[in-house]
Amino acid sequence: MEERSGFGYFLLGLGIGVAAGILWAPRSGEETRQLIADKAGEGADYLKARAQESTEYVRQRTEDLKQSAAELYEKGRTTVQRQKETLNAAVEAGKQAYRDAVSDVRSASAGSGAGSSGPGTSSSGSPV
Repeated sequence: MEERSGFGYFLLGLGIGVAAGILWAPRSGEETRQLIADKAGEGADYLKARAQESTEYVRQRTEDLKQSAAELYEKGRTTVQRQKETLNAAVEAGKQAYRDAVSDVRSASAGSGAGSSGPGTSSSGSPV
């Protein structure tokens, strides 16, 4: 904000200086007009310089923000990828545990069911 108020003071001072110069200058009309033109040129140059500085500041801030956004995006993408891999590993571990449990149940039932007869068979193992 100080820069803006400083710019306002600059313009105010420029205007007062021009007005005072016109009123109290012991110069001819041509010299006064030339002085006014010179001061207006100085003001225009100042404004151009300030605009160029502002443009460069905005460009730099834009580049900084782009860089920050790219870094955050990459960090987020890496985190999501890592979480995806962890979840996939957990799902695969769950599938393997299920397969192992089914295999254990089949082995247990095959081992305990070898001497007993199932439905529809006689005690000798032949169909009824």
